[in-house]
Amino acid sequence: MDPALPPVRHAPDDPALPALLKLIRDSFAYMDGRIDPPSSMHRLTLDEIARHCTSGEVWSLCVPPVACLFLTPKPDCLYLGKLAVRTDLRRQGLAARLVALAVERARALGLPALELQTRVELVENHATFARLGFVRVGTTAHPGFDRPTSLTMRRKV
Repeated sequence: MDPALPPVRHAPDDPALPALLKLIRDSFAYMDGRIDPPSSMHRLTLDEIARHCTSGEVWSLCVPPVACLFLTPKPDCLYLGKLAVRTDLRRQGLAARLVALAVERARALGLPALELQTRVELVENHATFARLGFVRVGTTAHPGFDRPTSLTMRRKV
């Protein structure tokens, strides 16, 4: 990892949590009007981020954060959520650095794979995750939808 952008694991009382929430909202704003149902980031609160710092892991690159990632251990994988990169810093390898961090964390936790979900409409994200070693393993539908709304993707570690 580049020492200029050190990875930071956040605690529930971290004063950087409001900056994380802003990063996620700003980074996911392009999805508005493209995905249905709307992103869960609209319901994300500081309290939920703080809880995730305890129930899972919340990481960012740098403080204030320029990229972030939520990790949730599951029985057979480490789930990646809320992967966000500041819009003016995209295409510089920050998402790849966070995925590499997730690989390290999965290995440390003894988990054999990473898993994530990406919305069906966000084809550019499908391609990005494929370049990072993820393969599509299924689809899911949000409650009330009779069509797939998300792709499930996995990567062995």
